[in-house]
Amino acid sequence: MPTVFSHPAVPLAVGLGLGRARIPPRLLLAGVAVSILPDLDSLTFRVGISYGAALGHRGLSHSLLFAVAVGLVGACAYRALRTGWGRAFAFLCLATASHGVLDACTTGGLGVAFLWPWSQARHFAPLQVIEVAPLSLARLLSPRGATVLASELLWVWLPCAAAGLALAGLRVGLARRGAGAAMRPGGTP
Repeated sequence: MPTVFSHPAVPLAVGLGLGRARIPPRLLLAGVAVSILPDLDSLTFRVGISYGAALGHRGLSHSLLFAVAVGLVGACAYRALRTGWGRAFAFLCLATASHGVLDACTTGGLGVAFLWPWSQARHFAPLQVIEVAPLSLARLLSPRGATVLASELLWVWLPCAAAGLALAGLRVGLARRGAGAAMRPGGTP
């Protein structure tokens, strides 16, 4: 799994790229929180649930069904998030699902149960380039942890920053183009 520091990269890139008008700060903060949420399943190790079990690490909390459920629950709070129901659902569902996608791109673990409960099969992405993070803080603060963080910088943060900048550029370009059309005679606002 990538570290807790890198899972928020996806919602941050999308949210900042689309801008505050589309992804208000409260929704962005909620997206960051739900991008980390699936890793609460790592606590199951402490109560004796095995890694490969449905309730184990990268099991049901990493599934697409879980992402949809989180999106639905979050969408019910759309007013508090200062957005519309559909936008809250889509953004929170995407932020939650991105967690499993990033985990599937790691070099270790048992894969991700994307299709739980219909399938217990665990899946990896075709490209597994992100160094798998250690599950303990002590190992994260070791030289191994530094290797993991460098891998996340290269394979998570840089692509997300590029995507966020591209989205922001597209948003600004479209806004300028729309403003220019509105200023021309016969243009539509």
